[in-house]
Amino acid sequence: MSDEPSRIDVKLASARNRIDRVAPGDLAAEVAAGAVVVDLRPDANRAEEGELPGAVVIERIHLEWRFDRTSGAAIPEASDDLRVILVCNEGYASSLAAADLQDLGIHRATDLIGGYRAWKAANP
Repeated sequence: MSDEPSRIDVKLASARNRIDRVAPGDLAAEVAAGAVVVDLRPDANRAEEGELPGAVVIERIHLEWRFDRTSGAAIPEASDDLRVILVCNEGYASSLAAADLQDLGIHRATDLIGGYRAWKAANP
């Protein structure tokens, strides 16, 4: 086994270097300031672990189309200047997805550190 990090670890680190990640304890303040929270988790995870109050549910497979104003499938809130906070189970897929949204021009896209599970632990 190599001492070098895996390609996905390098990609994840690169994504996280580009985004201003949000701590679970800061999520409510971000929402109060106008951020849109997007729950990327699949139906099965939401059914088993619970919903994230106030979050817009957009599964990962549809994300870019819902935030690209030019796609024809964008949600009404879509804007290049929108603060979008993505939430997955543990904060890995959401980091990669936030970088993808930034690549589309949504420059304030970010994610929640630790994902839904960290938010839930901080809000029992």
